[in-house]
Amino acid sequence: MWGLLLALAAFAPAVEVDLGAPSTSVLGLATTKAPVPTPRSSPAQPSAGKEKGTSEQHVRIRVIKKKKIVTKKRKKLTHPRPPVTARPSVTTSPTGTLDLTEKQEPDCPPLGLESLRVSDNQLYASSSQSFGLGPHRGRLNIQSGLEDGDLFDGAWCAEQQDAEPWLQVDAGHLTRFSGIITQGRNSIWRYDWVTSYKVQFSNDSQTWWGSKNRSSGMDAVFPANSDPETPVLNLLPEPQVARFIRLLPQTWLQGGASCLRAEILACPVSDPNGPFPEVPVLGSSDSLDFRHHDYKAMRKLMKQVNEQCPNITRIYSIGRSHQGLKLYVMEMSDQPGEHELGEPEVRYVAGMHGNEALGRELLLLLMQFLCREFLRGDPRVTRLLTETRIHLLPSMNPDGYETAFRRGSELVGWAEGRWNHQGIDLNHNFADLNTPLWEAEDEGLVPDTVPNHHLPLPAYYTLPNATVAPETWAVIKWMQRIPFVLSANLHGGELVVSYPFDMTRTPWAARELTPTPDEAVFRWLSTVYAGTNRAMQDPDRRPCHSHDFSLYGSIINGADWHTVPGSMNDFSYLHTNCFEVTVELSCDKFPHENELPQEWENNKDALLTYLEQVRMGIAGVVRDKDTELGIADAVISVDGINHDVTTAWGGDYWRLLTPGDYMVTASAEGYHTVTRSCRVTFEEGPVPCNFRLTKTPKQRLRELLAAGAKVPPDLRRRLERLRGQKN
Repeated sequence: MWGLLLALAAFAPAVEVDLGAPSTSVLGLATTKAPVPTPRSSPAQPSAGKEKGTSEQHVRIRVIKKKKIVTKKRKKLTHPRPPVTARPSVTTSPTGTLDLTEKQEPDCPPLGLESLRVSDNQLYASSSQSFGLGPHRGRLNIQSGLEDGDLFDGAWCAEQQDAEPWLQVDAGHLTRFSGIITQGRNSIWRYDWVTSYKVQFSNDSQTWWGSKNRSSGMDAVFPANSDPETPVLNLLPEPQVARFIRLLPQTWLQGGASCLRAEILACPVSDPNGPFPEVPVLGSSDSLDFRHHDYKAMRKLMKQVNEQCPNITRIYSIGRSHQGLKLYVMEMSDQPGEHELGEPEVRYVAGMHGNEALGRELLLLLMQFLCREFLRGDPRVTRLLTETRIHLLPSMNPDGYETAFRRGSELVGWAEGRWNHQGIDLNHNFADLNTPLWEAEDEGLVPDTVPNHHLPLPAYYTLPNATVAPETWAVIKWMQRIPFVLSANLHGGELVVSYPFDMTRTPWAARELTPTPDEAVFRWLSTVYAGTNRAMQDPDRRPCHSHDFSLYGSIINGADWHTVPGSMNDFSYLHTNCFEVTVELSCDKFPHENELPQEWENNKDALLTYLEQVRMGIAGVVRDKDTELGIADAVISVDGINHDVTTAWGGDYWRLLTPGDYMVTASAEGYHTVTRSCRVTFEEGPVPCNFRLTKTPKQRLRELLAAGAKVPPDLRRRLERLRGQKN
């Protein structure tokens, strides 16, 4: 007996196994009852160090023999394990040997705990420490609020006194279960994770059977987590067809609690004669390429779209990533490669965080859809492409995406691949123009001394040793080259549209309502996307993590959510003419391929409708009254809105405004200013608001002298009189 127990101890570091309860199993030795972990105290600050680096750990084995408890301790050095996407299924046979299968790859898609396709009322548990740690919180990658003990904790956690904890999922119909992915508790205050568990199945939630180890025929015990965040995959030795599945934690981190987040891998089972309803099919009527594309596949797909629609598409690169991958853009317009006078420029940017993959795929789907519908003669798409120049950047951070792609949609976790290869968060990497603007406003220098628009890059930002990612520089130069009017930055991990300002005006404030002078326009733009997004408008949807944005129409001021200094949205607004919002597309940052058709349907109309908002407001051309040539860099000011825009090189401009009456002023160096009234209505299309400016006498003189011409006698006499009056 002792030889067996010592053999088990050798293969079970950091796991405490209690044989004190009757009919309990030890890693597959018996099957009648789940083992009861030895009671563990919960210190105020659990030691995370035992999970990091080389550490000394104890393996305890308690044996009841004729009512006498024998405890053996053995010291063992353990080394940290690198993060893995999938590791071999580990079970122990009665002889103490390990059964190792080949490296596992998921063969069934996720059931939908992370994506919320599994509803809260499909999740049950033996017990919960609190409502915020209930079974509905046991979803893969769910994020906690800032405070432990609130309604939004980061896992399901059983009560400390629960001797046989379990988390149960009702699939709602017969399902072929093939695997489980687990994480520990998401918390900035505690360390809690399960280190091993069993799995059971049922068709009626009353009679249960377990997953068996192939070699021993005993209940399989699956190795779980060694840290809170790394997802760990275990495939079942044999897939099981059932309606219910239970996870039964066997052991967990010493000093912690039985807490986990999970995703279930499951394939639908067709049973036309059974009592269960048909499995709902996620799909789209559009025949598009619904799969995840790595860098090579993305480039190939873009090339195919370009070859299919050569007259309305152009592929170009705006730069390279830190690892040398090109940042490709698909331009779509009836005159690709050319800025047409009076035609606004719009852009979508995705993949700023490499692990937020849905935006990347939506833009690849959008370019396929626009090409196909244009060829079919769809009037909406035809008008969009003939009246607008659209730029689609599907991957701003290709290095981060490749990292996430290699891990896989269910195993990448919450943060891996978010940053670029240098470890820079690109959404905090743009120049902070908010601070100098607000300081100038506090000193009364705006707009007479310091402009309220097109703020220059700070000197420190352009230094050779400044920490600016090549991807960030590429996008900044792109913004400066093209007169963008409207943009959206596609992210993932939530369901909400956030708008500038993203940075709080009060220094060090974590969150604070910080509106721009164009608050009305940004709220309009945000509401348009949120109001046409199917998922955001679903009245039955639950919050993704710790905020219920549906209470506010699924829109929020970015700074009122959480402060983001150096965001692309704020930079775009203060450095260029472009109005940009952030769209958080889905609770799941990297949804499985089988969910892409439904995500496309959720966002298709919203993507098109948002692009059409570039027609909202006023537009026109500022010309020289004498030559009829356009005036570049003329300033367009709107009375009552402390933010101006400027004309492009041809003198054309676009000023997004909500319906109403406005006094608009056009001014340019060397010209007399002109003010006129412009009315914006609810009718579709920008209201024409053109200007013709007259040169000042001083400007005329400059131009004459520059051309080498003599000053006319009447002008010379007039200038002499003016000098005399001045003296």
